Amino acid sequence: MKGILYLIRLLGVAGFLIVAPALAEPLSVQDREEIVRLGSAQGRSARDLDPLLEQVSKVGEKGFPTESMVNKVKEGLAKGVEPQRIDQVLRQMTDRLESAHEVLEEAKGRGITEGNRQRALEAMAEALARGATREEVRELTRMSLEGKQKVTQDLLAAGAKGLAVLKEAKVPSKDGAALLGEGIRQGYRANELLDLSREVKRRESDFQEGRASLRQLRERIGRGEKSDRLFRNDRSGSGSGDRSDRRDWNRSERDRSERDRADRDNRSDHDDRGGRGDRKLQQERYERIDRPDRFEKMDRSDRPERIDRLDRPERSDRSGRGRD
Repeated sequence: MKGILYLIRLLGVAGFLIVAPALAEPLSVQDREEIVRLGSAQGRSARDLDPLLEQVSKVGEKGFPTESMVNKVKEGLAKGVEPQRIDQVLRQMTDRLESAHEVLEEAKGRGITEGNRQRALEAMAEALARGATREEVRELTRMSLEGKQKVTQDLLAAGAKGLAVLKEAKVPSKDGAALLGEGIRQGYRANELLDLSREVKRRESDFQEGRASLRQLRERIGRGEKSDRLFRNDRSGSGSGDRSDRRDWNRSERDRSERDRADRDNRSDHDDRGGRGDRKLQQERYERIDRPDRFEKMDRSDRPERIDRLDRPERSDRSGRGRD
């Protein structure tokens, strides 16, 4: 009887050892086949691709999200980027995920609850890549915990990402943290924090030139106004204003629309001249990882989108293309 029980235990351990690697495997069969196909189309052997797949696997074994890295490999191969260069980008993405993990663990020790860990890691890694610092995240953590709302890691990461967006709009980090911290205290969700930061950035000139006030905007949030009402009707961000303020705002909005239209026309003209087919240009865009402005259009709720540079997730069914 004891011999039978011992055999059952032995078989159970063996079965676990067989199944465990499969459970830890971050790459699906479909992803592997697509990567091999893209590499083969560029004349890359399996040996060339092994280091890339191994690096993604190691990241997955740590419990970090790998979707953006998988898509980055696909994008690079589709654009003809050398595997060695793709490897360098993956290493930088790994470093930022590890930094994001450390920041989130520190926040957890201060009272932030876990929440959606994968989403939090992705958002915090992007926040750090775009310019948010650990000290600024600590300050945002402190402000967030002053309220009665439960603060999760993914909510804090969204706030940190929003803070990076505000810094791009030349908002002092202290003012940006105060604005977003107030939003968190008032129960803003992750997408509402990102919407708030994007709207402030879009109206950067109005805040810089005094037609809108961050202090008054923060006061309105403190009174319980939701993000979808802050910029409705009264566009000055202050809740009041005379007609001249409104005329200035409407004029700036028209000017902004005209500039956006001109930019779209210029991009269209460039594409018609054959800009899309330039492989060298594609490779340069793929490797251009030090331009935080390239992240701007990723601020769409919480879902990952396509990327043109580091840490900008790409949908698995859109590999090898640019992104929003």
